[in-house]
Amino acid sequence: MRRAAMVLCLLLAAGCGAQERPYRPQEAPPPPAAAGTASATPRTRLPSQPRTIQVAAGLKARIEWPANPDPLLKVMVDQYVGTRKAVAERQRTYKEGLELDAAVQASEWVESFAREQWSMRGVGRLYNLRVSARVGKGAQIDACVDESGVRMVSTRTGKAVSPQPEWLRTPYGQSVAARRGADGVWRIRTYVPSRERCTR
Repeated sequence: MRRAAMVLCLLLAAGCGAQERPYRPQEAPPPPAAAGTASATPRTRLPSQPRTIQVAAGLKARIEWPANPDPLLKVMVDQYVGTRKAVAERQRTYKEGLELDAAVQASEWVESFAREQWSMRGVGRLYNLRVSARVGKGAQIDACVDESGVRMVSTRTGKAVSPQPEWLRTPYGQSVAARRGADGVWRIRTYVPSRERCTR
């Protein structure tokens, strides 16, 4: 908690995130990002139980909402669904609900799939959602991602890629630092390294 608060204080003071670098699932699982501008307010009504949603053709996401979810969790969910949809639809950038480093990190991640001519199929899972820290207008949001039910497929042949990426096999943690703008909208500023040990 103390480490998360320090990250948020630095973001608020400097007005930017960590040094830009390509996103790597093993390091700070992914990016990338949101379906529309993330606006988390007390009026936002969120599910209080697991929901499976259609992300794109052949791709779904199971979101395990906690009971009485903090509205800020929508920021994390939107970015997860949004980046996966971007990959499935063969986009090359993704910036919805993101700014600064996060927009760069997410776009690089999405573009890497387009470059490899890969897409996603199956069911991904986002769980253990929580707001781990709040400092002024900043917050850190954490979650676990399990994409063992997802397969990478070639957009050229439609067949599964072989071998499949290692990071699909084991659940991993994802953490983001978000900030509330003057317009009241929360946006992700950067993806931060996660120390979460996620299990299925």
